[in-house]
Formats: sequence, C-alpha cells, structure tokens
Amino acid sequence: MDAIAPLELLLLCLAALGAGVVDAIAGGGGLITLPALLSVGLPPHLALGTNKGQGVFGSFAALVRFARGGLVDGGLARWTFPLGLAGALMGAALVMALKPEVLEPLVLVLLLAVALFLAFRRATPPGGHPVPPRQRLLALGSLAALVIGAYDGFFGPGTGTFLIIAFSGLLGHSLRHASADAKVVNFASNLASVALFASRGVVLWQVALPMAAAQFAGGWIGAHLAVRGGDTLVRKVVLGVVLALVLKLGRDVLWGA
Repeated sequence: MDAIAPLELLLLCLAALGAGVVDAIAGGGGLITLPALLSVGLPPHLALGTNKGQGVFGSFAALVRFARGGLVDGGLARWTFPLGLAGALMGAALVMALKPEVLEPLVLVLLLAVALFLAFRRATPPGGHPVPPRQRLLALGSLAALVIGAYDGFFGPGTGTFLIIAFSGLLGHSLRHASADAKVVNFASNLASVALFASRGVVLWQVALPMAAAQFAGGWIGAHLAVRGGDTLVRKVVLGVVLALVLKLGRDVLWGA
C-alpha cells in the first residue's frame, strides 16, 4: 500500500485522541479509530492489527489514571488481568473455527439489554449498591473477565461497555468503579491481541506509534473525566456508545457491511 500522508497521519492521531477519551469512560473507541484507519486505505487485516497496536496504550493510560484515583480493586485485578489475557487468546483461536459474523444478531440483543439496564438503573445510593461477599465477587469478576476477554479476542465491538455493565450489575460497583475495573481486563485483552497481531506482522507500527501517543493522552483525559464526573457522566457516555454500536451492527446485519 502507499505511504500514509502527513495530513492523514495527523487526522488519525486526532481520531485516536478522541477515541482514547471515549474508550476510557465507556469503551467503544474502536468505533472511531477503525473506520479512520480503513478510510486512509489500510487493508482490513492491517487496520485491525494497527488499531490494537495503538489502542493498548489508551487502555494502559486509563488504567493508570483510574488506579491513581483509587478506583481499581487491586485484589480483583490479580484475578481479572490474567483471565482477561487468557480469554482473549482463547477467543482469537476460536476465530479460526467460527465466523465472528454469527455473533452480530446476539450482540445487538445484548446491547439493547444494556441500554435498558442503564436507562432504568437507579442512581447509586449514598451507601453504594449491595456488594456480594468477597469470594463471590472474585468468582463473578473472574468469570466476567474470562468470558468477555474471549469475546474481545473473537469479535470485539462493545467489549469495554459489556465489562462496565458486568462489573456494575454483577458486582454492585458504581459505574465509575466498574469503568475502572473494566480497564484491567481491557488492557489485558488488548495486550493479548497486540501480541497475536504483531506475531503475524499485521501491525503498521509507523502509524500505530504516533496514534498511540494520542491514545495515551486521550485515555488519561477520559479516565480523569470519569473520576471527576462520576456515574452521571459514565452513564451518558455509555448510552451514547451503545447507541452507536447498535446502529453500526444493525447496519452490518442488514446490509452485510
């Protein structure tokens, strides 16, 4: 393929900055960066690999900022990180046996359920939502990390959003705490994907690294906004991301895009 022009690279970096902000708060940053990479002429396999190569930096920055804000459950992360990593590798292997497109109708239904959950979910009471006993919390969090990590390695759209809903609905976390703990799994699954794509030589690093710098900044800004803005901000951004995902996947199902 032809070299990326400087102006195109600048626009890709701006897209990565915006995607990093959105992804840190609610997931769904790939809705911005992947179409941007395809629009400059990258073949799908290079666009997917390069997208993961730059996206991992945004999830890392968001994770660090959330951790500094005291929102990451370190004990839970010791379980969810390795399981998210393992799940993503399992999901990537499953792609060889099953076409990801078969998941699109199911994911559409799940996303609509997510929208309803957020729309009717009560605001976090002063004492927080009921939290399950520690052993059950670790078991549920580990299961969510493994299953959604596998989904990310296999298909991907909405991973961060599904993680937020899982940690909020199953573990009783506030939305901003759920967003923080989701980033542990997100970072792990992104690492696994980058390793896989890089081993196959489909990460265009001369594009991924400049975008990565912008993603890092966006991830930090987005996590900072989530820490300061609380559940109200996270709820609004998640709903926006869910709507965008429903429209995108609905189009793909109807027109096979």
